[in-house]
Amino acid sequence: MKLGNYEVKLEKRLELTAWEAATISILAIFVALALVSFIFLQAGVNPLTGYKEIFTYAFANPFGLPLTINRSIFLLLCTCAFIIPIRAGLWNIGMAGQLYVGALAAFAVAFAFGAKESHSLDLSPGIVIPLMMVAAALGGAAIGAIAGFLKGRFNTNEIVVTMMLNFITFWLVPFMIKEGGLFMGASGEGEGFKLSSSIYAPLIMGVPFTIFIALGLAVLLYFLFAKTKIGYQIKAYGLSPAAAKYAGISSFKIPLLVFIMGGAIAGLAGYHYFAAVPGVYKITKNYGDFGDLAFYGIICGLISQGNPLAAIPFALLFGGLTNGGRFVQGKLKLGFGIDYALLGVLMIILVAFQFFYRYKIVWMKTEKEK
Repeated sequence: MKLGNYEVKLEKRLELTAWEAATISILAIFVALALVSFIFLQAGVNPLTGYKEIFTYAFANPFGLPLTINRSIFLLLCTCAFIIPIRAGLWNIGMAGQLYVGALAAFAVAFAFGAKESHSLDLSPGIVIPLMMVAAALGGAAIGAIAGFLKGRFNTNEIVVTMMLNFITFWLVPFMIKEGGLFMGASGEGEGFKLSSSIYAPLIMGVPFTIFIALGLAVLLYFLFAKTKIGYQIKAYGLSPAAAKYAGISSFKIPLLVFIMGGAIAGLAGYHYFAAVPGVYKITKNYGDFGDLAFYGIICGLISQGNPLAAIPFALLFGGLTNGGRFVQGKLKLGFGIDYALLGVLMIILVAFQFFYRYKIVWMKTEKEK
């Protein structure tokens, strides 16, 4: 296409530097915010005022910042749970189901050792808390293993299987926490029992210690894919399962492994939000909201191009926007769903801008015709 003395064309990138990827993502964020500004204008709110309220509450307010961090930890864990299978070319749509079972497994340990509110604890918190985390990881891994086994053994569509498991586990939770359920709370109002204060997760400056688990897992996964043999095998399988099988990489073990690993991390996300976040410490009535929130991990994983370290700032951004968006909705009396609209537009634009991860616009000056 010609524009004046210049010819504009698309050229496929041979490589994408971290700086270029960051620049494209930042530009996409500004474009998304500009589009959402029309929603603010339609509601009679100055967009600058709206964004100031969102970001101030999410990242500078003493009440809002801990909420943002807690939500970001959850999102980062869900993102890592998605990234591991996607590097093998497999879609883990089952983080919701995996975190539900992880949460139930963690509370099963608490129930077994009498760690309910107003009950005496049978074991030391230093034993029960790690056991709850191990149980959460094993519970999530067990659900993930079902999808991995069926994929590896029968080449079953992992998207269908994980979605079906989500539905099954979604209804398993109320069976356990509502009236007559084993984990029913004392009030019988459709919530699980509250944990004893003796096993509240340790806090560091008001933030659960699970922040170090989430960040540590992101770093560990980065080196797993960059430096280890199994990381290379996972990536090779993702590029071409047939070629990987020809090279001696098991087409059964890789799907099983990545879904077990992803499920274990999703299970830890369940432990984090229901057993470690201050003010919660129980499986709440709105547990389904966190299953929906887990799907944001898919977007974070795609935008970060499967890079666990790059996923950290995106998890923080999405955590802040979900938190600040809900706050500004009430303070500025905006219509219901401004937080979902903001995130939806942002995600669509970020995914759309991934086109520029693969192609770049080249401006070439043309010679004047004689």
